Amino acid sequence: MPSNIPTLPIAILGGGITGLTAAWHLQRAGAPVVVFEALPTPGGAIGSTRHDGWLQEAGPNSLLEGSTEVATFIDAIGLGSRRLYAADSAKNRYVVRGGKLVPMPASPVGFLKTKLFSFRAKLGLLGEPFRARSAADGAESVAQFVERRLGREFLDYAVNPFVGGVYAGDPRQLSVRYAFPKLHALEQEHGSLLRGALKRRNTSGGPKGRIFSFPEGLAELPRALAKSLGGSMRLSSRVNAIRRTEGHWAVDTECRGENRTGKFSAVICALPADALTSLRFEGVTGAERLAALREIPHPAVVSIFTGFRREDVAHPLDGFGLLVPEVEQRRILGSLFSSTLFPGRAPPGHVAITTFIGGVRSPQLAQLDDAALKQVVREELGELLGVRGDPAFFNVRRWPRAIPQYTLGYARFKAIFEAVESSAPGLYIGGNARDGISLANCIASGRRLAVAAGATSEQR
Repeated sequence: MPSNIPTLPIAILGGGITGLTAAWHLQRAGAPVVVFEALPTPGGAIGSTRHDGWLQEAGPNSLLEGSTEVATFIDAIGLGSRRLYAADSAKNRYVVRGGKLVPMPASPVGFLKTKLFSFRAKLGLLGEPFRARSAADGAESVAQFVERRLGREFLDYAVNPFVGGVYAGDPRQLSVRYAFPKLHALEQEHGSLLRGALKRRNTSGGPKGRIFSFPEGLAELPRALAKSLGGSMRLSSRVNAIRRTEGHWAVDTECRGENRTGKFSAVICALPADALTSLRFEGVTGAERLAALREIPHPAVVSIFTGFRREDVAHPLDGFGLLVPEVEQRRILGSLFSSTLFPGRAPPGHVAITTFIGGVRSPQLAQLDDAALKQVVREELGELLGVRGDPAFFNVRRWPRAIPQYTLGYARFKAIFEAVESSAPGLYIGGNARDGISLANCIASGRRLAVAAGATSEQR
């Protein structure tokens, strides 16, 4: 064991994918860890449920293998052989325009032929490499950035629906620098999105953005990590307070009515923003500033899983799913063709569709009761996909505060994270409110936290 491996364990607050990943890296390096999770199961927002042949995802539906780090990680935790890549039949990405589903072009030739964008919009794209870049530290929204570089039509029919699908957000409110840092970096480094994309294309030699899951859903990922941690997991354990003392950290927890205090060499906070603001800090200068994280918007989102007989759906469902631009004025953000993406999501002769409602765009719709939501989904999918009749399976998952929004002004939250950490050596903060909202971002966040704690496998 390296000399810098602590004798006291490292406390990891939060058993979602960020905390579990950090714990796995630390344990692999030989560092003792204890993971505290308030829920009775690990995984946080990740949850997969099988019922009568249907497999529903409560939160994320897939993982992007867009880097060698993700691919290597999945292999290392023993899930490499269980990867299910998205089916070839799921290559189409549909966007609604004029009430019809139009496939998003996937090649230069497809772009020239597509009916998604007008000839004028396509022609305007030729000028993108010659447009001036913005100031590196400028506060620009995603909408302002895209309209400036690509034009209003690309904002309305490409970026707006994409932002609705990823963030359930509004591109007019999100900061391009923090919500889409790679997009911001392309302009800053290359002066053009098109030039930057061409230069970066496959230069890493890694996986080319393939989407995957597992036979029993994404929940296999946190289950595998939790199993590898063994007795280091503390489920149904809520952390109430942490205290910085002379030579160690004290962590107060409550498990099934019993209060406990443990000693730790360091503390990793991998909690959602709301949970972090309710945590009591003692002996940490400036920790009261974390209360401001409550101001990070988290719009409500409802995920509706519906199953239909194959003959009751007119559309071939030959794609990943559909996204709805705000200008189309519909009541859904989009739908995933779940049973097209991966096998085993629906019984034989049936199809599964997951639809999302609410977000920044329509928060009032997320408050509808289940019966009203079923009616909305039936009507919307009826018009867009030719669905008829009642669903053979119907289930609703509600997320009252779903996805943190990296809005304009997010820099002040970033400064708070950094200030609190710098005032308390041995305290490390990460997760989707700081390091990005995607599953891949959370895996990277966990690894970053493990590196920061100083005992990763690279140091063995």
